[in-house]
Amino acid sequence: MVGGECYSNAPILNASSGFGHVINIGGVNSYVTGSPLAIFAILLVSDVYGFKAPLLRKIADKVAATGYYVLVPDFLHDDPYDPKNLTRPTAVWLKDHEPGKDFEEAKPIIEALKRKGVSAVGVAGFCWGAKIVTNLGKAKLVQASVLLHPSYITVDDIRGVNVPIAILGAQHDSLSPPTLLKQFKQVLKAKPEIDSYVKVFPNVSHGWALRYDPKNPKAAKAAGKAHKIMIKWFHKHLKKVRNLVF
Repeated sequence: MVGGECYSNAPILNASSGFGHVINIGGVNSYVTGSPLAIFAILLVSDVYGFKAPLLRKIADKVAATGYYVLVPDFLHDDPYDPKNLTRPTAVWLKDHEPGKDFEEAKPIIEALKRKGVSAVGVAGFCWGAKIVTNLGKAKLVQASVLLHPSYITVDDIRGVNVPIAILGAQHDSLSPPTLLKQFKQVLKAKPEIDSYVKVFPNVSHGWALRYDPKNPKAAKAAGKAHKIMIKWFHKHLKKVRNLVF
């Protein structure tokens, strides 16, 4: 079941937020931002609140500003989790949106990007979205991946990843606690052929990189650090820029 941390700080969803727009690509409505002529693309996979979350779109715009064509697919199909909807409790909603099952829907999106000239694709997932990211990494359908405060991820998931992966976790997180991230790091260390990076951010909780309070300087700073690491990871493995300093 979705733990309380997964749906804390629920955003006010706003379909008109962000600098981009919504199009259908590969059969899935997606918020897109950045130059459609870019040869590198990033998929950002949402948490349980879906692709209309304003902060998620802000992050997408931030990534796009560094030279990427960024997509935030609506893998929830206009059915984000609503903690106020008592007719559809957590267990019922999760039955309809099992973590990772939308992995297959990502395939035609990636194929559509390739047809338009994209040469490399990176993918990052927040919370619920992390499972889709690991599945794409197992199948080697992308060139780089990032997990931010992941949910539902097991050691076996990480063991099966076949592309460079960065995992950013929180000190206070019952869903992916530091002890679990330590196991992830050990598993990845045993696969030196796969570049990896695992970091536990101190003094933050699950969801800190996506559902932070932008009016809180400390929260915004911590989230910003995570976003910079994510972008740097994509630069390293997609653009092959190895000297980027934040």
